Amino acid sequence: MSNEAQSATVAIDTHPQPIDPGHGGTVIIDYQMGNLRSVQKALERVGQRAYVSSDPDRVANADRVVLPGVGAFRDAIRELRQRGMVEVIHQTIEQKKPFLGICLGLQLLFEQSEEFGVHSGLGILPGKVVRFQLDRSYKVPHMGWNQVHHCQPMQGMDHAVEEGSFFYFVHSYHAVPARREDVWLESDYGGRFCAAIRRGNLVATQFHPEKSQDAGMKLLKAFASL
Repeated sequence: MSNEAQSATVAIDTHPQPIDPGHGGTVIIDYQMGNLRSVQKALERVGQRAYVSSDPDRVANADRVVLPGVGAFRDAIRELRQRGMVEVIHQTIEQKKPFLGICLGLQLLFEQSEEFGVHSGLGILPGKVVRFQLDRSYKVPHMGWNQVHHCQPMQGMDHAVEEGSFFYFVHSYHAVPARREDVWLESDYGGRFCAAIRRGNLVATQFHPEKSQDAGMKLLKAFASL
């Protein structure tokens, strides 16, 4: 799996869900493959009106869109297709609306993945997703805190991520972008790999900003200002 689910005690969330007005705000795509509530709460902490929806029309009417994801690439792309989300994701990005992919949500943006065979992705970014090929001193999945490093001249929301900041990762696969200019941040785990991409208002992270404490909140706040 790209992003391994960890066993944990499940707590009942008594926090009331915000009433969705049906338009505007930040919409988190629900396709049964994401850690939706934790992402929603993190966005609310930085002042966003964040709603979870599985309705393509609601996603199309959002001001900002978030594509989270945990699990296998193959299953995720199938769910997006079955729920009519592929076209609306393309439209959102073509319209230059702020779009944030998280973890598997980053991987899905690429042309293909080699997880459990070769599977086509959304094809928004050129490149592929491959498994870590490491010596035995490195465990796969790559799990825990790791530093990130800037790959491009600082501009815009780049300043929200300090050089050498630590973010939380959980993944066995990583993207290999075909265009070096798409790589925003890199990290190192037995070699450099793409930790985040940025192309205009399209941003995606291999790490989990919602689990990354202050560094993650700063990134989400910057995304909210796009």
